[in-house]
Amino acid sequence: MGPIKPFLCIFFLSPRPYYYDIIAAKWPARFGQSVFQMIGTLKGLRDPAAKGAAYMAKHAQKRRPLSRVLTLVVLAALIALFLRWSNTSLQTTYFDSVFTALPEGFDGCRIAVLGDLHSTDFGKGNSRLLKAVREAEPDYIFLVGDLLDAYRDIPENYIFQTAGGLAAIAPTYYVTGNHEWADGGVPELKDTLTANGVTVLSNQFLALDRNGDTVVLAGIDDPNGYADQKTPEELAAEIYAACGDPFWILLAHRNNLFAPQYSLLGADLVISGHGHGGIIRLPFTDGLLSVDRTFFPSYTAGLYEENGSCLFVTRGLGNSGPTFRLFNRPEVAVLTLHKG
Repeated sequence: MGPIKPFLCIFFLSPRPYYYDIIAAKWPARFGQSVFQMIGTLKGLRDPAAKGAAYMAKHAQKRRPLSRVLTLVVLAALIALFLRWSNTSLQTTYFDSVFTALPEGFDGCRIAVLGDLHSTDFGKGNSRLLKAVREAEPDYIFLVGDLLDAYRDIPENYIFQTAGGLAAIAPTYYVTGNHEWADGGVPELKDTLTANGVTVLSNQFLALDRNGDTVVLAGIDDPNGYADQKTPEELAAEIYAACGDPFWILLAHRNNLFAPQYSLLGADLVISGHGHGGIIRLPFTDGLLSVDRTFFPSYTAGLYEENGSCLFVTRGLGNSGPTFRLFNRPEVAVLTLHKG
């Protein structure tokens, strides 16, 4: 052993060669680290609590992806339920409009306005819809078009049950929308409605009597109808020629034609649908989309005034094809007229 000691002294006292860091510094550190890890492992094997904590930590990472998937599934289910409720849960909304020219006998007249059913069935035989209308106790019911939809199946006996049920509640009046003409069979539809107690107005007018007073009710076919049909302007001229200057109401499906055309006819009140409430209702707007897929439309729900004429638009009840409603439940609109 004697000859080795001088060698060790010379090795450690001589200038540090390049392998000094490896042998004299890094190797002991790595060796110590390995020893401590081995001790920790042995301790975990002897300590059940430490062993359990190590097991839980190892498997927590495996559980996190599963919990995220479950969260997404639950969230998707809640969104689906909300969308279904938003498109099938009826909402009755009430509106009041004041007219100085309204005859006294029509003060307090209550009108149920229904539009854009698009072949939708609210309960068997539309029982939920009929119940909501009956509970509103209207004096009149106005159907403002798109009763049927070319892109949706028509439930069996749909027209018979819906038309007959509404006519049994109050006098019911109907005008066509664009979808009836797209679906075809409009003459047959009009005959069926008439046979079940609904009065069809095809570019026509008539008198409504209440409490000894009279107003004129007119209705026009949708522009998708016959190319040679009577124009709204021609119908208005007939009304003035026959009745002088009466208080008159116009049923016309398309809300978007109010400002450029219908408001110029002289009608005191125009009642429309077609806009579907802007499809997605947003605060401080008339909805996000028009039925023509333009953003932020106007005249989609409620009361408006233009050129001295008042417009009332229902948000409607159904959807066309694969479309949906959001924050925009199907509406049974009830409009009460007041004399100012």
